[in-house]
Amino acid sequence: MESGTPSERIAAELRRRIAAGELKPGARVPSTRRIMQEWGVAMATATKVLNRLREEGLVRAVPGVGTVVAARPGASPRPAAGGATAATGAAAAGRDAGRDAERASGAAVRRGKGGERELGRERIVAVAVRVADTEGLAALSMRRVATELGVATMSLYRHVPGKDELLRLMVDQVFGEQPFPGAPAPHWRAGLEEVSRLQWRIYRSHPWLASTMSFTRPVLAPDAALHTERAMAALAGLGLSGEEMAQAAVSLAAFTCGLAVHFEREAQAEQDSGVSADEWMDGLIAEDHDLLMADPERFPMFDALNRGPEIDLSLDALFEFGLARMLDGLGALIEARGTGDA
Repeated sequence: MESGTPSERIAAELRRRIAAGELKPGARVPSTRRIMQEWGVAMATATKVLNRLREEGLVRAVPGVGTVVAARPGASPRPAAGGATAATGAAAAGRDAGRDAERASGAAVRRGKGGERELGRERIVAVAVRVADTEGLAALSMRRVATELGVATMSLYRHVPGKDELLRLMVDQVFGEQPFPGAPAPHWRAGLEEVSRLQWRIYRSHPWLASTMSFTRPVLAPDAALHTERAMAALAGLGLSGEEMAQAAVSLAAFTCGLAVHFEREAQAEQDSGVSADEWMDGLIAEDHDLLMADPERFPMFDALNRGPEIDLSLDALFEFGLARMLDGLGALIEARGTGDA
């Protein structure tokens, strides 16, 4: 087995395919997403592979196509009459590879034009969600979506005006893909728990989603707005004013979203480092935990926790604790209104 880091081993395999002619000049090389799937590595590792090959001049990026083979590795330039130099031969090879890549690009665009009749807003949004789910929101662009669809970027603008509108449509789709089950719960607390837990599941399914949400400039997405509608309906008839019901619904949603932001951060950290949250915590405990806990006079509460049973500070545990305490507070407010339904 070849030694080295995962990125080095994958790069070596792609070099072999290029040298053997399995990947010819102008042919697409595996994308970061394909590398992640084929070799089971994080996005950061896949990105390093393609960056390494670009630096070596083996591949190049072609708009509307992706990353393609840019040269013929190992091919010696043939001497030309009149004393043509190796540099001249290399330049010619580069021009040939460039023409091959351009032909591949043109073929992809022609295929796209033939298939543009099949393009539609739903298909574009579905691909955009898949890119964001797989590689994070930073990887999303109109060009990237067009490349995944095999069409020219400008084709997308006939269906979606721009990235802002694309994000709005993505938000609406992912909220709509997990609808509320049946009739609302009969008690206000169970109803709000149902809304918040559904939001939590949606955020967990799509780690990029929470970072797109704003509670000062909300996205006008009908399927997302249904969550606020359902939350306010759960509080109707309990003596709260319209303002209080709206504030309660939005505060609960903001709490859930604010905690869910860490899903994307954790996913990105794991992709960049290749280390899961549990593995990172194990390393932290092994290296730094004793040092932090070695001063009970400065950190008496940490020292007491350290001596007690293990505690759960996972995102799920924090969500359940925070949700319960917020609902406790709403219950006290409802009771103060004297409805007797708290």
